[in-house]
Amino acid sequence: MANTQDPQGNYDPAGSTQMFRAFVDEGPQGRQQAAAAAPASSGPRIGLIIGVVVAVAIVAAVAWLALK
Repeated sequence: MANTQDPQGNYDPAGSTQMFRAFVDEGPQGRQQAAAAAPASSGPRIGLIIGVVVAVAIVAAVAWLALK
């Protein structure tokens, strides 16, 4: 069976060409929806940063008490 989407007849086993074409054909509306979903993923990142700051504060407090 011939590949009708690729004029050279090269087979794309990963389908990346078809996925790229679908992405390009999607237009700016799909990109806006993806951008709107990005802030929701920042929630766990904020929690991680706060957790690291708290952990550093605890280690600093323990070190201060140990050297006191």
